[in-house]
Amino acid sequence: MVSWMRSSRTVLAVALLGMALSGCGGTENGPGEAAEPAPAQIVDKWTSCAKDAPRAGETITLPGTQTSPPASKQPTTGRIDPTFTPVAAVICGRETRPGRRGGQQHLATERRAEEIAPLLAALRLPSEPTGGKVACTLDMVVPPWLALLDDRGRWLRPQIPTDACGKPRREVIAALAGPQWSTVDTRTIGQVESAAAEAAGCAQQWTDMVWVETRSRRPGPAGPVARPAAGPLRLCVYQVPESLQEGEKPAGDFVYGGPLPTERQAGVLRALNNRRAVVDCATPATRFAVLRPLDGERPDWYVELDGCRRFLVTPPIGAAQLGQGDDTLVNLLGPI
Repeated sequence: MVSWMRSSRTVLAVALLGMALSGCGGTENGPGEAAEPAPAQIVDKWTSCAKDAPRAGETITLPGTQTSPPASKQPTTGRIDPTFTPVAAVICGRETRPGRRGGQQHLATERRAEEIAPLLAALRLPSEPTGGKVACTLDMVVPPWLALLDDRGRWLRPQIPTDACGKPRREVIAALAGPQWSTVDTRTIGQVESAAAEAAGCAQQWTDMVWVETRSRRPGPAGPVARPAAGPLRLCVYQVPESLQEGEKPAGDFVYGGPLPTERQAGVLRALNNRRAVVDCATPATRFAVLRPLDGERPDWYVELDGCRRFLVTPPIGAAQLGQGDDTLVNLLGPI
């Protein structure tokens, strides 16, 4: 997937290059003539991206987020009516930026351009017919949420003409990269990565794989986990919201973590090497820990910090292995 807005500096250029650089697939498009679109619906008054396009650019779903409500009804896209004279263009989108205090934030953006003659010329081009043998790239290009405004404040959403592969015509791509887009507004949508998670070297969200594996299949018993002298490990602990605890892939939010102190790590590895029978239990954990080698060469371990207190070993090769933890293990995985 190609995102159309990466940062205020690159605007569209980086995303547009993504189309040219992706690999090609031997796609044969069947013959077909592109029908001329109907006129775009004209809306009386433009307010802002926040008001008129609150879901624009929402192409990425963060792990662990619940299903979003249905998008508000949008005006019908189409060709630019001859009676409508555009004087400005607006792009509504989303992007990720560093937060003021560290971490990463997800922002909604509104950008505006008024030197739009080349863009209008490109938008008035017809879509190319599909037909014959055309080598098309395999990437999916998501066009921007684009609106045109006239001098009366009315607006419409133009249909973007496509090439023989069904992707925006190159003339449109070049025209979109041309105008000097000014940032009109930015709004914080959510936190992609907190400063604390970034400092700990942990992801902001992670899935409880003990729950996933035990619900989908029965992992085998845990074998020897690692020698006490194993390389350094990183601890990341996550809290699962109540609404997600019995879902198919419950995602937890970062609570604490960081490199595991050497003395603690030795105790953790000893506790993970026990041969205790796994309890017959189906209580979802509200908190779980993830242990990952700093060098990334050995398996990950998942430990339920409450509930059934099981642990899971996920080796690079072979099936996952299930073991039974205890109070000692849980205490060793407390805040660093």
